[in-house]
Amino acid sequence: MPETVIWVGNLYKTFRVKQKSPGLWGGVRAMFRPDYREIKAVDNVSFSVNRGELLAFIGPNGAGKSTTIKMLCGILYPTSGELSVLDFNPAISRQKLAYRIGSVFGQKPQLWYHLAAQDTYNLLQEIYDLAPNDYRTRLSFLVDAFEIGDLLKMPVRKLSLGQRMRCEIVAALLHRPEVIFLDEPTIGLDVIAKQHIREVIRYLNEKEKVTIFLTSHDAGDIETLATRTVVINFGRLVFDGATSELKKKYIQTKVVELVVGEPIQQFSFPGGRVTEQTRFNLKIELDTTQNSIDKLLDYAVAQLDIKDINIFDPPMEEIIADIYRAKESPAARNTKP
Repeated sequence: MPETVIWVGNLYKTFRVKQKSPGLWGGVRAMFRPDYREIKAVDNVSFSVNRGELLAFIGPNGAGKSTTIKMLCGILYPTSGELSVLDFNPAISRQKLAYRIGSVFGQKPQLWYHLAAQDTYNLLQEIYDLAPNDYRTRLSFLVDAFEIGDLLKMPVRKLSLGQRMRCEIVAALLHRPEVIFLDEPTIGLDVIAKQHIREVIRYLNEKEKVTIFLTSHDAGDIETLATRTVVINFGRLVFDGATSELKKKYIQTKVVELVVGEPIQQFSFPGGRVTEQTRFNLKIELDTTQNSIDKLLDYAVAQLDIKDINIFDPPMEEIIADIYRAKESPAARNTKP
């Protein structure tokens, strides 16, 4: 039976934000008679994660992703609800939990900016009370895996973003965490750097059985890494299931590519939109709620000299964007005068 390592039940997090009217008198009034607005960053969220899962926790900016992660790490206290990570309540046992989890926040470095990465690693050895032999063995493995051997003695401020992110993830993995929270680990990286980090994340999950809780705006991270996806929007869960099911549930279009033997003069089909056309190649985006692929192919065979047919799902980026657009505006729900 799978072991649950993260459990969240009816979790809420509300922030009370001070409002200020523009101008001098607005500032004076805010000092003596301030107005406040309550924002529900996390609104009745419940889910669980089993040991060894690689979960993508996704949503648009302001959806509540980072707030949820910070509560799971013990950085923020929940307004109400229950949560448990490795049988610890993060709000009560943050220090004990810190020895068993790791975290990487893509825009908030943990490496000392003016020191070499090696200095931070040596400090972390003392913080986590790692035996010298274990520390050297683990660091050697991570240095090779992330290919940062030539970066260890360079000041962090001299590193590129991709180099720094690799060093950041190494710092989070030194103490062999059982659960690691990755908040936008590939943000701002080039294609090669992203691919490298994805490969190591997959290795850690498959070989070391590390439970990985990943947030990302990069659809490539989700599609290539996560077997399960949770979508949060305006603080509420809107989907929780297999990544493959996410695509099935929200895909309402298909892309049909036709390769023909004779030059294409003109082609149109009800419910389909030509997105790309050359003399011998045609791509059609088909709304499957209005027409079927069979009807399109029957029509195309009657009109064109078909040599090859390819059928694709739309990119994951489009699927996720459609999910976000489909949800109601948060104006009435996330604010309270």
